[in-house]
Order: sequence, then structure tokens, then C-alpha cells
Amino acid sequence: MFGSFGWMELVLILIIVLIIFGAGKIPQLGEGLGKAIKGFKKSVNEADAIDVTPPPSDVPEAPPSQVAQAQAAPPATASVQSSKQVK
Repeated sequence: MFGSFGWMELVLILIIVLIIFGAGKIPQLGEGLGKAIKGFKKSVNEADAIDVTPPPSDVPEAPPSQVAQAQAAPPATASVQSSKQVK
């Protein structure tokens, strides 16, 4: 795993990490790194967890005869509003 690192380089890196973060923060850093790796592995294995299909609509669809009637007869309020705008 550490092919090109010798034991002296690893000790030097460990000392630098201890100086920068302190002895109290190292367990917290390890725990955070472990949780991140665990979450990544879980998301890779559960590729089907994300569903991109749209949800079904909550409004029930009207029968075709009602849709045709609604399209054929414009609402009366629209003509009243347009006559008010002309004045």
C-alpha cells in the first residue's frame, strides 16, 4: 500500500499530523473519514435507490367527454374580464 514510503517518511508524516491537528482531533478525523468511506460504499452498492420517474399526479384525470366539453365552451368570466380591459 505504501510502496514508495519508508518507515521514516511515515513517522515524519504522523508527527506533522499530530502537530497540526493535535492528539484530541485525530480520533474525530478518523471517525469522519470512516463515515465518509462507509457512505460512499453504500451509495455505490445502492445504485437503484435514486428514483427518477415522476410521481403520479394527485388530480384524477377527467373522462375524455368532459375534456372535450371544457375545450369547446370558453368560460364566461374570460369575456367579462376582456371587456373591462377594453374600456
